[in-house]
Amino acid sequence: MTTPHAPIPDGSVIITPTEVYAEVRAIHDEVKSVSAKLDALPLGDHAAQLGDHEVRLRALERARWPLPSLAALTGLAALVLTLYSLTK
Repeated sequence: MTTPHAPIPDGSVIITPTEVYAEVRAIHDEVKSVSAKLDALPLGDHAAQLGDHEVRLRALERARWPLPSLAALTGLAALVLTLYSLTK
């Protein structure tokens, strides 16, 4: 015994499992194509480039650390001078 289907409202979209399967297969083929293109790219010496970038970043980080320290020392000196001038 089959159950009667409810009427389909106007503006509804019906997607069948066959259409879903076709879309999944199309996406699979696209991903496979992109994967093949990525595999064909020359890798070169990315590890060496990455190491060079790390060295350069570390050098920049070492060069920047005195700036906040100098700002803190300047602020502290200003506070000490202000307190000194208030006590006189």
